Amino acid sequence: MKINGDRFLVDLEALREFGKQGTGVIRPAFSPADIDSRRWLAEKFEDCGLTPRWDPAANLFGIPPQPGKPILIGSHSDTQPQGGWLDGAYGVVLALEVARTCQEVGGPPVAVVSFQDEESAFMPLTGSCFFSGKLSRDALYDLTNAAGQRYGDLASALSELEEAETLTPSLFSAFLEAHIEQGPVLDQAGEIIGVVETIVGSRQFEVTIKGQQNHAGTTPMALRRDAVTGFGAFITNLEERFTKIATPRSVWTIGRVDVHPNAPSIVPGELNCSVQIRDGSLAQLDAMCEMIQKAAAQTAVERNLDISLLETKAVAPIDMDDGIVEQFCEAAKSTVPGAWRRMPSGALHDAMNLAPQLPTGMIFVPSIGGISHAFEEDTQREHLVAGVQVMADTVAR
Repeated sequence: MKINGDRFLVDLEALREFGKQGTGVIRPAFSPADIDSRRWLAEKFEDCGLTPRWDPAANLFGIPPQPGKPILIGSHSDTQPQGGWLDGAYGVVLALEVARTCQEVGGPPVAVVSFQDEESAFMPLTGSCFFSGKLSRDALYDLTNAAGQRYGDLASALSELEEAETLTPSLFSAFLEAHIEQGPVLDQAGEIIGVVETIVGSRQFEVTIKGQQNHAGTTPMALRRDAVTGFGAFITNLEERFTKIATPRSVWTIGRVDVHPNAPSIVPGELNCSVQIRDGSLAQLDAMCEMIQKAAAQTAVERNLDISLLETKAVAPIDMDDGIVEQFCEAAKSTVPGAWRRMPSGALHDAMNLAPQLPTGMIFVPSIGGISHAFEEDTQREHLVAGVQVMADTVAR
């Protein structure tokens, strides 16, 4: 089943125009550019014989006319506050092209979805959380964004949602998603397709280090209970412990650090930081959590500090469906022989909400330089097209 690569690229560039800023896109959830782009997508659905269906979350579906349960393909089309042009959008337009090709050649029925607010204006993966049943309509509509806008107010203002009905995963036979990698692995290896086996899990801790605030000029070094030097010792200890047990999938990040009182002439009395870990194995995440606890305990004793840990986030790894993974691999072998690999996803995606509900699979295409969530985000056009063909070949199987 041969897709039309030129037509796909034209549509992808057309979607880019909604919220375009230089080489990037600013199209956060419920912004005028987001709503305009969804209405454009609904027209594209109609043009190829799909029926547009909006649900109460403003997720937009294109439903094929054939009876039975279609395969659902899609991603999201909202962006970060300053986003790249391919993040999410690639998977939505890819789905459109595959569904359109199926309608033209009599292939399997394919439905398309653009989930709302994957990019966390209200919460992570908002639209697919609602679709998968993780989030009720009442809870959804009570969410607010950073500007204080209520999700329900923004959704209710859309005429398309006046009689919107909830769609459920049970209407579909499987869910497939394509995405840019948002990392450097494929690009550095000179490969074109990544077949996702697992979306990694994560844990996040808030760490509070308490010492004794004091005068910077009169407090001898040997008598200080300095929260910042204690932080340095804690991170060094943690890095050594993680390095000993890390797998190729293990990553860790100290993403936020706050010092109190944060003044040049005061020995810092308190420091708060975040520690986030990610891996595709639940056992490995547990082992890394143990290392955090041991590093904190050892540092507290050695530095005469109080160190407390509060786990604020826990997301379990999600495996993709084995059968779909194998079908993607076979399609990749045919389309890009020798230029593909199996790999994990280090980022969260809508597919992880669908995997407990439906057989689910995912593929990546390279991100040039590993750059994403930035205006510089880009992918070679032939690689974008190759991903569409791999998806179409998988559907045809």
